[in-house]
Amino acid sequence: MKFLSYILSSIFGLTFYILLLIFHPLQWIGLKAFGYKGHKAVVDIMNFFLTKSLLILGVPVRVTNKQNIPTNSSIVFVSNHQSLFDIPPIIWAFRKHHPKFVSKKELGKGTPSVSFNLRHGGAVLIDRKDKRQAISALIEFGKKVNKKKWGAVIFPEGTRSRDGKPKAFAPNGLLTIIKYNPDSYIVPLTINNSWKLFRYGKFPLGLFSPMTIFTHEPIKIDSMPQEELFIHVEKVIKSAII
Repeated sequence: MKFLSYILSSIFGLTFYILLLIFHPLQWIGLKAFGYKGHKAVVDIMNFFLTKSLLILGVPVRVTNKQNIPTNSSIVFVSNHQSLFDIPPIIWAFRKHHPKFVSKKELGKGTPSVSFNLRHGGAVLIDRKDKRQAISALIEFGKKVNKKKWGAVIFPEGTRSRDGKPKAFAPNGLLTIIKYNPDSYIVPLTINNSWKLFRYGKFPLGLFSPMTIFTHEPIKIDSMPQEELFIHVEKVIKSAII
């Protein structure tokens, strides 16, 4: 199995990188020629192909969403975090909600397509070593998400879980965002099995472990005190981790 993984991982890695190279200039064209809408259309299509490229590894991505997520207000998607491959299916599956990520500033440069999208697509880049910058950036992000009626996506664990076991959720980022979106909804997401792609480390990648994303019922932000809301959301997300 591991020998096969070396072969398929090489094919996948090449395919994934080629997709990033192809869509980098397309993003630039979309942004310059058609503004935000043009750029978003390119990003949505790119993440569809990035998600489907996991099939090379025998990894289908299944998003379960039986919820009626409001489209007339901003949304705060809150999820556990298991791998970098969590991101493309969220962008594609919830594209009508304009998902924008809270990311570390290091991702804002150096990676074709990804860095461009983070810098120009509405994400917030925070410096984990500079608390003042991080809070200021999150405040502006929360205000912008509320104004544009976008979807903010945050992984409160901060760093990825290497074995699927969830880490403790940090409250500051989420509480800052919801402070400026008091009339919005939190949509908890539970991701399973994406950590298995890295069961051997960065290379080769793991094979044949379907990745799933489960969408929980939206929670009105003003339905309970913020501290209670945070505890409740963490409990809901972790209850579906297998």
